[in-house]
Amino acid sequence: MMKNTGKKVKVGRNDPCPCGSGLKYKKCCLRKGKKKQTESVKELYLKRYRIRLKEEEDIAAIRKAGKLVVDTLDLVAEMIRPGLVTEEINTLVHEYTIKNGAKPAPLHYRGYPKSVCVSVNDVICHGIPGQDIILEDGDIVNVDVTSILDGYYADANRTFFVGTPDAEARKIVHVARESLKRGIEMIRPGNTLGDIGWAIQTYAEGEGCSVVREFVGHGVGFDFHEAPQVAHYGKRGEGVVLVPGMVFTVEPMINLGVKELRILSDDWTAVTRDGSLSAQFEQTFLVTEDGVESLTPYDLDEPL
Repeated sequence: MMKNTGKKVKVGRNDPCPCGSGLKYKKCCLRKGKKKQTESVKELYLKRYRIRLKEEEDIAAIRKAGKLVVDTLDLVAEMIRPGLVTEEINTLVHEYTIKNGAKPAPLHYRGYPKSVCVSVNDVICHGIPGQDIILEDGDIVNVDVTSILDGYYADANRTFFVGTPDAEARKIVHVARESLKRGIEMIRPGNTLGDIGWAIQTYAEGEGCSVVREFVGHGVGFDFHEAPQVAHYGKRGEGVVLVPGMVFTVEPMINLGVKELRILSDDWTAVTRDGSLSAQFEQTFLVTEDGVESLTPYDLDEPL
């Protein structure tokens, strides 16, 4: 996850196309265009927004890394149970990643000490697994996996129930998962980053929950965190216009109580300020010519 600076750039479907053709964006490079136009958009997005659009070979490599991430999460799902020590999750993720010729991106990233983030109950993100953290019946736990395979990064997470959840746990996990689904519906060429945030915020707050502001989605693929930042709140029509080749995560952090947080003394673990439950779901997405593809696909409709 990246910290949000809040800076937005407004570009609309009816604005002049960034390639300089003089046509409106929706009439020019938003459509399948000439290679020259495509290259112009790629250069402009890099220069103006620092967004590195991905080519087919890049996408194929990220998709491959994404499969490893999803396979790893599937293994984690099988081991979740009351009494599990979160360090065991770290061991599984680390060993499975290395076994498959990849590297765990979180390990030593800016000093992070483990190979995976494991966030329990009121932990919003960046929970550090350890021998002293034992899952209990009724807990919820988010596991966030990022793998580097052949130099390419893919990133995804899921929140799991531990044993039998109560009504509050069921609610926050449902709202967090549905928030991601609402965000996905906004991903297509011509829409904006603000559309994604607007859809998530409108839904989550309508359910009486709150959206974390300090941490956001991000570009990914060539590096762990790239441009753009993808806020999970915002206004329709604002922000960078989505174009084919953009790859980024959407990973709304949804709290049952207030949106405010605090960082623990380890300088990593973010928890809800009021102690309420927090849940999150994340996938890595590609903006395609006519919509969206998840490069880390897992079922968002399975019964909770």
